[in-house]
Amino acid sequence: MAINAGPNLNSVPAPQKQTLANNYLDFTGTANSWGQQYLPDLMEKEAEVFGPRTISGFLSQVGAEEAMQSDQVVWSEQGRLHLSYKCNIAGNSGTTAGTGVTSEITIATDIDGNALSSKGHGIRINDTVIVADATNGVVKCLVTDVPSTTQIEVLPYDAGAARLSTTSASASTVLVYGSEYGKADSYRTGLGAAQTDTRGANEPQFKTFTNKPIIMKDYFEVSGSDTSRIGWVEVSTENGQSGYMWYLKAEADTRARFNDYIEMAMLEGERADSASIVDGTALLNGIAAADDAGTEGLFAAVESRGNITTGVTGVNAATDLAEFDAILAEFDKQGAIEEYMMFINRSTSLAMDDMLASMNSYGAGGTSYGVFNNSEDMALNLGFTGFRRGSYDFYKSDFRYLNDKATRGGINDAAGANALRGVMIPAGTSSVYDQTVGQSMKRPFLHVRYRASQTDDRRMKSWVTGSVGAATSALDAMQLHFLTERCLITQGANNFMLMK
Repeated sequence: MAINAGPNLNSVPAPQKQTLANNYLDFTGTANSWGQQYLPDLMEKEAEVFGPRTISGFLSQVGAEEAMQSDQVVWSEQGRLHLSYKCNIAGNSGTTAGTGVTSEITIATDIDGNALSSKGHGIRINDTVIVADATNGVVKCLVTDVPSTTQIEVLPYDAGAARLSTTSASASTVLVYGSEYGKADSYRTGLGAAQTDTRGANEPQFKTFTNKPIIMKDYFEVSGSDTSRIGWVEVSTENGQSGYMWYLKAEADTRARFNDYIEMAMLEGERADSASIVDGTALLNGIAAADDAGTEGLFAAVESRGNITTGVTGVNAATDLAEFDAILAEFDKQGAIEEYMMFINRSTSLAMDDMLASMNSYGAGGTSYGVFNNSEDMALNLGFTGFRRGSYDFYKSDFRYLNDKATRGGINDAAGANALRGVMIPAGTSSVYDQTVGQSMKRPFLHVRYRASQTDDRRMKSWVTGSVGAATSALDAMQLHFLTERCLITQGANNFMLMK
């Protein structure tokens, strides 16, 4: 069954003052005007046909806010503890003395696909490793030589696997699980024929990330005459104001829209690429051509450093347990945080409800679909707010931003397979080293940094100029200005997941 949206919805605010056929009363005596014989029954109250129109509030549920004084935020995140790499078996040309023919392995990247550091891998002679791939299976080996910072040579413990078959394109994985030394044996770190290794002991690895705040502005203006003009429609605003002065409505809408922009920018923000015209040309006043434009929002951070699921069907993400089991397996590879909040659109929420209801053996008969001890006088609960699978707890919530046609809901309609269905956010806090304060701190995985000092707090500034009310200039109007400067910090993005 198709559902068609109603026509002529007043859904887009006009960028300028206009007199249109549908926003004023006609006194010329034509049909449906006040010049006709019978006076119409005037309904003064403006109808609120779109319900709550604002989408802000998401970040207040999952994050916090903190002041900053710099042009950028720098933070570091822990690396993995164990040594595991993607590699390929280059052949069996090793010539380590007294060991026979060894298998030569070329290390390509770490287990997450990141390039090796300048010191290369951390595997040393006499380390015991597991080599695994589809060709050789799982083989336990002893490292006999370290020819270079990107190579190792191994001998299998199993005599039946004396020679490892070659692989390519990082198809193999090597994991260090221990070491084995002879009596009175010393370290033999080895690097090439000289048996010298300037790398020394393995040191903890960490990754450093940065983000920069953006300045957002908006304003509302009304002439001095219009502030004293009474309208015939009673208006109300999202913040509770009401009256017959239309400028109250326009000012409140501008403020509410700016608050939504603040949140939307933290979700949708993008850093300009170095080759981007935005970044390479001084299109923004005050931003030099060499400076980075934009800021990294939540979706961009998860796209580049997190996980993405497209669901089993490729239409709705996470609509059956098979897909959730795959999500759990991916989270197990990361931080294994056991509590997640899912902010999802309507279709995915309903699909999850159907999935969970189908787990009930009586679901097909409809006797206990979501509610136990049903009776004919009891309302039937067809929705679920959360569930537990394995050791993970998932709590779901509708995300208005992904449903509203005027925001991401309309974008999703046009995006097709690229539509965003939801996001999974880990609950709790993360421990990170903050270079600004010089110590490790506990913070939510998501939090907002805004510019502030004793002189100026730019979290959310608003001020009035003009000659209306408290006169500040000769302008015969009231101008209400809004400004903020902020960025979003997404820590541990490897524990997040976008649902597409």
